[in-house]
Amino acid sequence: MRIPPKTSEVRVPRFVGLMAVDARAAARARGLFLNAPDRPEFAGVVVDYVVRQFPAPGAEVPPDSVVYVWFDFGEGEGGGGVREPRLPAPPSGGLQRELGEPGDAFEMIGR
Repeated sequence: MRIPPKTSEVRVPRFVGLMAVDARAAARARGLFLNAPDRPEFAGVVVDYVVRQFPAPGAEVPPDSVVYVWFDFGEGEGGGGVREPRLPAPPSGGLQRELGEPGDAFEMIGR
């Protein structure tokens, strides 16, 4: 069995998906500090969710390092965005192509 050498490095946990309060607690437990460039009032943020982090989860960093977390997607990085209006418009008659020819809805019940 291979035993990895002991290092003083700290492995960065995955903060993405955690609420701000939980991310701060997880960082503190590992001896890391969090910084949120998009939240100047980061110390008071509680229920916002982390969407990005740097360094990536699993990276090894020295103790007392700063891990950067973001709570908003940057420009062009995702998020819901505006979906309507779609141009060009979808072709008309979509439901008519999907459904069969109209008939008596109760035809099978009378038998």
